[in-house]
Amino acid sequence: MDLELRPLAIPGIEDKRPLIIAGPCSAETEEQVISTAKELSSVGIRIFRAGIWKPRTKPGGFEGIGAQGLAWMNEVKEETGMLAATEVATAKHVEQALKEGIDLLWIGARTTANPFAVQEVADALKGVDIPVLVKNPVNPDLELWIGALERLNVAGIRRLGAIHRGFTAYEKVIFRNLPMWHIPIELMRRIPQLPIICDPSHMGGSRELVAPLSQQAMDLGFYGLMIESHCAPDKAWSDAKQQVTPDVLSFILDKLVIRNTGETTESLRELRKQIDELDDRMIELLSKRMRISREIACYKREHSMAVVQTGRYDEILNKRGAQGALCGMSGAFMRSIFETIHEESVRQQIELINKQ
Repeated sequence: MDLELRPLAIPGIEDKRPLIIAGPCSAETEEQVISTAKELSSVGIRIFRAGIWKPRTKPGGFEGIGAQGLAWMNEVKEETGMLAATEVATAKHVEQALKEGIDLLWIGARTTANPFAVQEVADALKGVDIPVLVKNPVNPDLELWIGALERLNVAGIRRLGAIHRGFTAYEKVIFRNLPMWHIPIELMRRIPQLPIICDPSHMGGSRELVAPLSQQAMDLGFYGLMIESHCAPDKAWSDAKQQVTPDVLSFILDKLVIRNTGETTESLRELRKQIDELDDRMIELLSKRMRISREIACYKREHSMAVVQTGRYDEILNKRGAQGALCGMSGAFMRSIFETIHEESVRQQIELINKQ
């Protein structure tokens, strides 16, 4: 379905890149919330975020201060003029957040992964005009992400946005959550009018990665950033390693290079024309390669040979990977390309053999 969207149009916030939302992972104490908010306000941050309810992977950790923290968010609004944002996961959360005048809501990754939970939140928001952001689900499932956005849109939420916080990795990697940039880029292609915000804090899992991930998001044309910032991050009750002080946040934002996402120039159009011509040639070459693969299938059929010859396949992957590296391309990229080509070649060979 096509989403019916309006601009986020957050009162008092200029509609330009990058939109910045910042604040601690969790609201811990009244003093911590107010102190952090004042420091953020002093460096120009206009939207204050804090987790009131915190779903944790395992029981026993700090799971949020609960509804009493909403009163502290109101204090932030009164004392600094900032807007307040928090995560909601149930209808009760929505009811309490709206009652306390929260200005912006977001749905977390664990909630997005559960259509029943998303529907409950969507039902609770019917008739309400408030900006709602939806984090990607924990697993790399674009349809699930879009489905959550659609459920909210059907409920009447028109000021929608998405938050890219990366995807859970089973293996140990440098990132807490794998960026897998191609997924939000596909979301941009599918829903070009949807603002997408990057959460480099959860993506990186460490404060050292916040700056480079923020810049990469801006380079890719993201609309804004949601960054976790705490007045004393090393003492934070949750996700201490990924939070930065307001001063460090200000430094990161000052160093960001915001690239133009507007109309293309004649020079860029000419370069893209060259890309199109090369793409046409690649398709022609792939077509010729597949024709030869089908000829090989006929030979295999006549000599009762198996379709997949693992020795030959391994030779292709290793040889082309090494060639790609010499040409400035990563081995992983070349491997993925030739794995895909081989998969299509096998499909065509099996189809031809089974026809006889």
